Amino acid sequence: MPSEVDLIDLLPEEALRDAAHGGMDDVYLKPGHLIRRLQQMAVSVFARECEGLDITPVQYAALVALRDNPGIDATRIAALVAIDRSTMGNVLERLEGKGFIERRANPHDKRVKLLKLSRRGTRMLADCEPFVRAAQARMLEPLDAAERIQFTQMMRRMIARQDNV
Repeated sequence: MPSEVDLIDLLPEEALRDAAHGGMDDVYLKPGHLIRRLQQMAVSVFARECEGLDITPVQYAALVALRDNPGIDATRIAALVAIDRSTMGNVLERLEGKGFIERRANPHDKRVKLLKLSRRGTRMLADCEPFVRAAQARMLEPLDAAERIQFTQMMRRMIARQDNV
């Protein structure tokens, strides 16, 4: 595992300059900061690639969850997408407002609403797939093929370990 000194080789030129002149290596060398920056970049790349489709990464993930698990409730979707229930409630309201999902009462528990993709939601998901693939490719562009696989495996391992804590 690289030390913080080794990580300096991975920093962009601008960050190195700032660190040398501003003492920001206490931030720039921290994995948490780097992960946050990668997340910002991922959302930005997704937005650029999917411009005009009026969909966010979390909305996309919710649509995929419903495509793969039709008839589930909001609590289950929130767990699948790994987002808090309150935020998922807002996401689902937006998706319903756009006509991408449909809600119906659970026949066994009228308090629970079951969700599924609408025809419009199914079309949206199909329409945005090429753009989502392009966004993923752009995010990993600086890495060669082996590094992409390794990077993805390492992220999945970190997430799995944290999910089990």
